[in-house]
Amino acid sequence: MLSHCCISGVPQGTVLGPILFLININDLTKAKASSFADDTRLAMLIAFIADVLALQKDLDNVVQWSRNNNMKLHEGKFELLSYSTNSSKLLKELPFTSGFTEYSTPSGFVIEPKPVVKDLGVYLSSDYSWTPHITQMVASARKMAAWVLGVFKDRSKTTMLQLWKSLIRCRTEYCCPLWNPRKIVNIKAIEDVQRFFTKRIAHLRDMSYWDRLKVLKLQSLQRRRERYVIIHVWKMLNNIAPNDIKMEFHHHQRLGWTAKLPPHSKNATQAAKTLYDASFAVHGAKLWNILPKDVNEQTKLDGFKNALWKFMDRIPDNPPVTGYTTANNNSIIDWCNQPGGLREKL
Repeated sequence: MLSHCCISGVPQGTVLGPILFLININDLTKAKASSFADDTRLAMLIAFIADVLALQKDLDNVVQWSRNNNMKLHEGKFELLSYSTNSSKLLKELPFTSGFTEYSTPSGFVIEPKPVVKDLGVYLSSDYSWTPHITQMVASARKMAAWVLGVFKDRSKTTMLQLWKSLIRCRTEYCCPLWNPRKIVNIKAIEDVQRFFTKRIAHLRDMSYWDRLKVLKLQSLQRRRERYVIIHVWKMLNNIAPNDIKMEFHHHQRLGWTAKLPPHSKNATQAAKTLYDASFAVHGAKLWNILPKDVNEQTKLDGFKNALWKFMDRIPDNPPVTGYTTANNNSIIDWCNQPGGLREKL
């Protein structure tokens, strides 16, 4: 029998294990780090060389903390993601700029910036784009759909819907309020996953995708994402979810609760305006402000979900997909604000 002295760690699978781990890493916050379970990240606004040195010092403190607590870090897994307000390729290639984008560990391991980094299951891109995440997500969902269709031979409506909801659809909606796309090409790519799978249901192959959604009583994936965004805004209003973006709410006698859009600079570049319009703070507020008073004043989550479902069920759901011509982009904002007074009718 072999035996050795263990000076750190907890047994896996125990009830006390996670609690003991949290107690052990509790003082890590002194190194200006944020953590979720065993994932740790450092963040800082870099405007001057002093900021670079400060971030490097924080990195050194985290590495030193790990050594002091007998928790060796895997330096090969260190990743750096840099968001820049200046997209000039020439500026990035100048020799003196490398000092602003590279950091190193005390052992000499150099951490170079990457274009895409996976953080808690979401792919973050240095160009502010969600396309890399959506591409990976769609590929994962399609792979699972192909596996399901290969393993299960039953194509009945009940079986196929159960498989779709439990194994595939969840892959297309993880953390969707964060990355909810505005680009039509990305909306189509995600919607095609549901379009492909529902076409394999018995007796529905020759039916159009929009008609299949009605027969199956399914919402488009686009409509479901907007529903998730609205529910998250409601949770922030009612202090169920943290309002870390400082969204402001005001109550009106006629409109009920409304959300204030964050201010933006009139002199901002077109790229900055596009990012502004696609942000959760803006798009979430616009979706919320569409809701009638009897919906946004609901104080219980179940009551709000039921009222929201009835409201959204009255709005056409014709998502943009390849080969179909749509009246608009199918957002509830478009349907309610389009000429013809759909918002007044609701």
